Amino acid sequence: MLNAHSIEKLAEVHPELARRVKQLAEILSFDLVVTCGLRTWAEQDALFDQGRTQPGSIVTKAPGGHSAHNFGYAVDVAPSDGVGIDWSGKDAKWNEILSKAPSCGLNEGAMWRTFPDEPHLYLQECPANPDDTMRWDFQEKGMPAVWASFKLS
Repeated sequence: MLNAHSIEKLAEVHPELARRVKQLAEILSFDLVVTCGLRTWAEQDALFDQGRTQPGSIVTKAPGGHSAHNFGYAVDVAPSDGVGIDWSGKDAKWNEILSKAPSCGLNEGAMWRTFPDEPHLYLQECPANPDDTMRWDFQEKGMPAVWASFKLS
């Protein structure tokens, strides 16, 4: 099950990603929360600056234009504890997300070697990191051109 906030976040991302995340939510034994979907390049830069030039810990290695969130093909999720978000860590709920996501056509950032990102899910057919062509398409033609380039099964 997804809450209203999660549905709003999914309305901003690629429709196929939204469909797959909803499919995942239906097969989980608990409620799923979408904590982040589409991010602007400026929002991504602000996250990138965290722990570097701004207070806080480092949460991303991707500056603006280098995150799948900037192109609407990634979301961050978390299990719900029934009241809010369950940030307790690597427990049975998190393991269930990671084990069932691939059956819904979603890759997860937890498998990244250098900077694992457990809450990060993205379309299997898309690269973990956007490439120069995607950035050019976005800047020259907009998001519809980027989404049209996805080869989704």
